[in-house]
Amino acid sequence: MTPLPPGLETLDFRFAGSHAPGAFAPVLVGVVGSGNLEVMLEPEAGGECAVRVQTSARGFAPIWQAVLDDFHRRHDLSGVRVSINDMGATPAVVSLRLDQAVQELRP
Repeated sequence: MTPLPPGLETLDFRFAGSHAPGAFAPVLVGVVGSGNLEVMLEPEAGGECAVRVQTSARGFAPIWQAVLDDFHRRHDLSGVRVSINDMGATPAVVSLRLDQAVQELRP
């Protein structure tokens, strides 16, 4: 196995969505810290949901893909940019924080 260079790994994902939440102020949930993460939702032009993950847990792109595929199946967002800053959170915590952020979009 090739060793990964030190530092954060950045992963970008895009999903075609059909549920546009309309105008909203940016939403921030969670705290970056040991074993946790923060999620920010912001309006994004167009009909996609763009996700950027910056993580200290390098080499887990397939896990991130699975967690974000599940998130997209449940929420089908469009016109939203999701920024995730991760310090080693488990997939369950990632899903929880994503769901908390989406809850903040609802009036």
